[in-house]
Amino acid sequence: MTPQPRIGVVGATGAVGAVTMRLLRERGYERVRAFASARSAGGELDGGIVVEEATPEALAAGGLDVALFSVGTSASRELVPHAVEGGALVVDKSSAYRLEDGYPLVVPEVNGRRALEAVETTRVVANPNCCTIPLTCVLAPLHEAAGLRRVRVSTYQSVSGAGAQRMERLRNEAPADHDLGMDWSWDGDETDEESKLRAETRKILELPALPVSATTVRVPVMVGHAESVWLETEEPLSAAQAESLLAAAPSVRLVGVPTPGAAARTDDVLVGRIRPDRAADGNGLALFLACDNLNKGAALNALQIAELLVAGAPVAR
Repeated sequence: MTPQPRIGVVGATGAVGAVTMRLLRERGYERVRAFASARSAGGELDGGIVVEEATPEALAAGGLDVALFSVGTSASRELVPHAVEGGALVVDKSSAYRLEDGYPLVVPEVNGRRALEAVETTRVVANPNCCTIPLTCVLAPLHEAAGLRRVRVSTYQSVSGAGAQRMERLRNEAPADHDLGMDWSWDGDETDEESKLRAETRKILELPALPVSATTVRVPVMVGHAESVWLETEEPLSAAQAESLLAAAPSVRLVGVPTPGAAARTDDVLVGRIRPDRAADGNGLALFLACDNLNKGAALNALQIAELLVAGAPVAR
């Protein structure tokens, strides 16, 4: 019998790391180690797993087939090379490697084959942004059928995308103080979240010149990102045809009105409100989607990538 892979979760006590640990338990993985900062080291997680400190020495020491990173960009840049040195295949959820040449940026339902390119090269696969993942799951089958001409998107992103501390702040905030925000860094007249969404979508769909315009907004919702999407296609595509394509698409579920609440703790991208874009000159559609940003928008997507990598590489006993 093929042995289970030895999996390390780096950042196991954070918002995404905690979901990763839960998914690994639910999927029956038993050879799991948890790594976090010195502050969290020594704590015990569900299943009796004791948290280890994520140091370069610990990760370079080996003993892992796959390392799932759920830490910030600077920490990933420091620690990922040590995990690779120790022999692990790495799936990194930060922005450290997403747009770097030679590092696959993967949504398994869209371009899963690209993940295997890392096995014999960098040994690192980048996990996309939590809005890019559901967006490309929806765009890919429509592009395959009719070709994408341009995409416009507005996002409504929950506070869990900003981490556990931001979630705690919302819990303690008076409802009258709730407000929208745009709490990202600015890159000229765009937030870096908007420019990342465009660049990542182009890379995953392998459409480097695709016009994409994005507006990203933080909303006072705990978990679940939503997106309004307007798209134009090269060939005519009716709303009914789009519904049929999306109903058959992997990890996509048609619903009447997608909401973050309905998407929370589910594995699917919820999509609905599919209709003609009445402001488009040509073949335009409008739709709305929602996705659990901690689950399919981060942890589950990374775990699916890891499963692709393990299937394509030998696992130590």
